[in-house]
Amino acid sequence: MTATAEKLAAHAEDLPEGSFRRKVLEGAQRFKSAWVELGRLLVEVKRKELWRGWGYPSFERYCSKELFIRSATADKLTASYGFLERHEPRLVHAAGDEAKAPPFEVIEVLSRAEASGRLSDGGWRELRDEVLERPPTPAAMTRKLAEKFGPPPPPPPRPEEERLARLAQAARRLADACHAEGAVPEGVAQRAADLAGDLEALLEK
Repeated sequence: MTATAEKLAAHAEDLPEGSFRRKVLEGAQRFKSAWVELGRLLVEVKRKELWRGWGYPSFERYCSKELFIRSATADKLTASYGFLERHEPRLVHAAGDEAKAPPFEVIEVLSRAEASGRLSDGGWRELRDEVLERPPTPAAMTRKLAEKFGPPPPPPPRPEEERLARLAQAARRLADACHAEGAVPEGVAQRAADLAGDLEALLEK
């Protein structure tokens, strides 16, 4: 069991048996083998804003702090589930078929293409049999979409929380390196540490 899986299991044990919050955590534990299930649970958490009642300021913070899932991954999961829910409802509602769902990374490529207007219902019907019966890799799916429907639009900017987290991590690494380097004056090292602290504080708001 990985460290993340152990944390999820320990957290789940602290919650009431059968509670929806515990069910989401257990879904996160089974993520790789049953992504459709976790996608369905996350969509419900997001739609009903259940994270508010669980003490989190945002859906993204709930995913990162309780489920150890990055906000970008949570967005991909919910988008992929939404795509299947619209186009292949049998795969999201029939438990026996769930294991046959293609990898969520492949469906996420298709959901992004649909959201940008590149993939119509007719386009999905053209690709459907191949995607469901012989799922390509995400890279191959991206190439096929480009061949059929043109290149994708520029990617949207990363979520603000993720951008801040990257900056805070880089600043903390710089601060640690400055403190470890004897050639760096203490005042400079302290300014680097203060900057890292300021950026980390932004993530707590």
